[in-house]
Amino acid sequence: MTVWRPPQQIRVKVIGLAWRENRLLAAEVEDDNGRIKGVRPLGGSIEFGETRERALHREIREELGTEIRIVGPWHLLENIFEHHGALGHEFIFAADIELADKTLYECDEIRYCELDETAATARWFGRDMLRDTALELYPTGLETVLSRWRD
Repeated sequence: MTVWRPPQQIRVKVIGLAWRENRLLAAEVEDDNGRIKGVRPLGGSIEFGETRERALHREIREELGTEIRIVGPWHLLENIFEHHGALGHEFIFAADIELADKTLYECDEIRYCELDETAATARWFGRDMLRDTALELYPTGLETVLSRWRD
């Protein structure tokens, strides 16, 4: 079990919003006891000198082994959060994407490894699934920009 705490600095990240109808591809987020407490779209940190576009392509390629096409506008979220008593602060660029490997849309569960070799699982989540299971959608504020999930 890996215990994660947010670094004490502002981070800049990208996330890709991949859709299968009205279901969003998101990775499970666990608490320190291994319980799933929420979900977060795939992506990661932007490296120094890297554009948000290149970072998003790189992150999805590292996680899923596929290329992507960015198909929607960029949204910017500021996320200030607390995780097990540690404060985190990040700016996140999010955009709708299409996965080049179409077989991934047929998978209900996608297992992959993070760069640090931590095992991760992504699934296609509908808004109703999150409500019914009381799982949080991260980053905070993302749901407000998801046009496919608006009532």
